[in-house]
Amino acid sequence: METTELLLRIVLSFFLLFLLARIMGRKEISQMTFFNFVSAIAIGSLSANFAVSANLSIRNGLLAITGWAVFTLIMGFIDIKSKKARKLTTGDPLIVIKNGKIMEDSLRSARLDIDSLNALLRQKNVFSIADVDYAIFETSGKLSVMKKEIKQSVTKGDMNLTSTIPNVHPIATGVISDGTVNTKNLSDLNLDMNWLEKQTNQAGIKSFSQIFYAEVQPDGTLYIDKKDDVVR
Repeated sequence: METTELLLRIVLSFFLLFLLARIMGRKEISQMTFFNFVSAIAIGSLSANFAVSANLSIRNGLLAITGWAVFTLIMGFIDIKSKKARKLTTGDPLIVIKNGKIMEDSLRSARLDIDSLNALLRQKNVFSIADVDYAIFETSGKLSVMKKEIKQSVTKGDMNLTSTIPNVHPIATGVISDGTVNTKNLSDLNLDMNWLEKQTNQAGIKSFSQIFYAEVQPDGTLYIDKKDDVVR
């Protein structure tokens, strides 16, 4: 392949991709569903092959990229018109926290562990699962969070009132995950197993294996989520 042809292919590939991205809309970037992900990979691969492969003619390369983009647009139109097709191509959102309870089955379906869930919550400025009423894992991979009503109301800071319960710890810290105690976190909080056992016994829990997740709140209390919660 001559340098002139290579430069022509690169320029054509760039402008065609830019044009198609504008036509396909912002959803391809802002809401990356399963189909959008596959589509982006396919168009990117075709564009790269078109730019450097002498075995693929310019005409066929342009047709291949444009054809895949048109197919993507058609599927997007079908998604808008058909709920069944949309469910097939994008899936359904998953409720991972319901009425303040962690839905372990939904976490497993979403391939999320408790650390990943906490990370997504922190991106929403939620640093304790105990503050969450509902959390929905969207098909785009983002987490939508609704805090508990008491956390949505005007804060004492807004009313220029000081809290009567001082914070013992700077941030909520997990101490039990899927029945396993995080002894390091306990130690960092200057707590021990005796304290943890006392707290869980007061909650009517006889074994750590019954607990899916537990975290020490900033005020020193223990938030507990049992395994296999059933919320109707």
